[in-house]
Amino acid sequence: MTLLTDELRSWVGREAHYPGREALGRASIRYFALALDDDNPMYLDEAGALEAGHADIVAPPTLICESCQYAHQRPDADGYIGHDWHLPLPHCRMIRAANDYQFMRPVLASDVISVTWTLESLTEKPSSRGGSQLFVQSVASYTDARGELVAINRETMVFQPVNPDAASYP
Repeated sequence: MTLLTDELRSWVGREAHYPGREALGRASIRYFALALDDDNPMYLDEAGALEAGHADIVAPPTLICESCQYAHQRPDADGYIGHDWHLPLPHCRMIRAANDYQFMRPVLASDVISVTWTLESLTEKPSSRGGSQLFVQSVASYTDARGELVAINRETMVFQPVNPDAASYP
């Protein structure tokens, strides 16, 4: 039984683009910082950002990876608004296994950020629970309105059969 089919292999290299439609905004940055319980003055007031050498308040780094590129989509059946490959893997659970972030510069409240996801690789490996599991590697490239790269998120997702003994795959 294999999870990695020829159909899934054909997904490698697919891209999904989500354009930024509006600036991140000061309120979004403040709410995100408060949710993180981070009272860094660069995130909360202009004076703190100016003192640190920035032209405006800056966003906590991971905000751009969780922000408004997706705000114009409808939530899925689980209430999720964000990128999902919707891989044809019935009877599997998805586990977000790792994120590796790289930030090129601080992002300002006035920045409009777009993101392009690329499915880089699919690898099937044995599972300690029996059967196999599928590792999905994707990269998200975040750019500003000038098209300059501001961040990269390399993400690993693992798909595991809910019941490896009962699942049937081609």
